[in-house]
Amino acid sequence: MKYGGAIVGGGLLAGCTGDGAGGDNTETDTSTPGESTDGETSTSEDESYSVTMAPMGEVTFERVPETAVLFDDVWADHLVALGQHDKIVATGRPGGYFTGFYDQLPGVSFDTEGLTAMWSDGLSKELFYELDADVHHLDPCRWLSFDSGWDRDDFEEVTDTVAPFFCNRFSRAHAEPPEGECRDSYEYYSVWELAAKFSRVYQAENRGEQLRAVREEMVAEIRDRLPPADDRPTVALVVFNPKEQTFGTYEINGPGFAKAHYRPLEPVGAFADSDKTYANDYSDVDLEEMLEVDPDVIIHHWDIEPSDRFNAMLDLEEDAVGSELTAIRNDRVYVGGTPMQGPIFNLFQLENAAQQIYPEEFGEFRGATETPEEQQLFDRQRVADIINGTA
Repeated sequence: MKYGGAIVGGGLLAGCTGDGAGGDNTETDTSTPGESTDGETSTSEDESYSVTMAPMGEVTFERVPETAVLFDDVWADHLVALGQHDKIVATGRPGGYFTGFYDQLPGVSFDTEGLTAMWSDGLSKELFYELDADVHHLDPCRWLSFDSGWDRDDFEEVTDTVAPFFCNRFSRAHAEPPEGECRDSYEYYSVWELAAKFSRVYQAENRGEQLRAVREEMVAEIRDRLPPADDRPTVALVVFNPKEQTFGTYEINGPGFAKAHYRPLEPVGAFADSDKTYANDYSDVDLEEMLEVDPDVIIHHWDIEPSDRFNAMLDLEEDAVGSELTAIRNDRVYVGGTPMQGPIFNLFQLENAAQQIYPEEFGEFRGATETPEEQQLFDRQRVADIINGTA
């Protein structure tokens, strides 16, 4: 595999450039299936092909990757969705990966036991050589955004001697990358734009297109059933800090794949008109400030299943101020799922969020993997067949 768009001058990676305004509220890719609109090329003579991903630029593959190294969980979900998960040899922290959604899909599973952990007090260059993978789904800009111990030369060395990097982590929030290293070569992608690019890497475009169709049908049904704007509850997306008794607040309609399971529901953000929240970061509010806003629904970010922080938030029913919160009184406090979502997580988490925000229309939320068949918003067997290549 060859790495197109090598490091040039003072920039990290040459290739794609953009204005930082990628992705839309519907998380769809509007290009025609099979159309080369973003630098993807293929040569029939040697069967090599190229896929473009900012900030790496154009990456050329001599063959379909047979082994892959990942860091963030989101990329594992992309490979599971495309039926390529048996190629994963390492992730950031294998033991923490949630596989419960896959258990709901007939014939689909992802066993993380035996995978190498990429994180051990940092990234080890020697480990990249040892694993000798065909592609690395890590975003160099992420590691250059803080004192990680890696610099441009390190990533160029691994690219030239082992395999290329293919990843775009900042699309999670459309946050601006650091000055200098990546700023001029960054673009931002939706869940489904990323899925299209990964499907080209693994030459599994048909599966990616079919999954996108499932999601588009699901979004269309949801929007047909949404209550009028004036009848929608206010929703606070938060992370609770039990020690400080504060809430980190997020804009629930913010950009990036982290909020992709909320935007189609067009929720009324409790902090939308407040200076206490930001699209790409969060601001702490205390109990009194939360009570001033008093959201109808509180959703705890990052939790697929109840965490200690989530349970501590439920304990506010015993607090003099916390017990006055409408969401606490009415049992409208929910786990919000992980922002690190690929196609499969997105389908399940969108369904869950619809039940949490609009239970009168979509049914009561019973748990991340506990949706009764009559409340399901997409066909599990259809998705399983797509993943397994039998659709």
